[in-house]
Amino acid sequence: MNLTPPPPAKWELTREAFARLLAGFDQDPERAGAKYESVRAALVKFFDWQCVLFAEELADETFNRVARKLEGGAELQDPATYCHGVARMVLLEARRQPHQRHVELEEAEALSVPPAPDPVTAEKAADEQRQAFDRCLGELPHESRQLVLRYYHNDKRQKIDGRQALALQLGIPLNALRSRVQRIRDRLEQCVRRGLAREKFRA
Repeated sequence: MNLTPPPPAKWELTREAFARLLAGFDQDPERAGAKYESVRAALVKFFDWQCVLFAEELADETFNRVARKLEGGAELQDPATYCHGVARMVLLEARRQPHQRHVELEEAEALSVPPAPDPVTAEKAADEQRQAFDRCLGELPHESRQLVLRYYHNDKRQKIDGRQALALQLGIPLNALRSRVQRIRDRLEQCVRRGLAREKFRA
């Protein structure tokens, strides 16, 4: 007879928990959505600056933990400041993971696009990036292409509502949807960078 207790179930961000999280930013849905997107962008930038992988997933994990606190009855006086505090703890944990590492200088140079010295060159570089992105987007499987396009459709509150509806349509939690889209984004980014690197080599 196995007397070992089963591991606790992984907490998932439910629709109700997400609504409570938004309400923590502001009681007005429109302002709450705008504040949520603003804080999320700041968190993604924070993780990017720290040179860790999967910045968007770490930002979502930060929100998951804050939402779980709210579900437990916590009251936050300043949700944005609290989110940034939680993000620092998430960062410390992430850095202990073996898959997190700083990008090597040679690798970064191979994947980066140098700053444009003048407007003409800048426009050419932007055009090359758009062409590479369109080409890579067209190479995705139809379902993946439609998923990422629908995920980033609209803005602010409409974007949040659209993502919730998409998650419900697919029958998966919102954070699982974000993870799925992030994997597609990573694939797109790698494809674009490879394409730009090839063009740079040919030049």
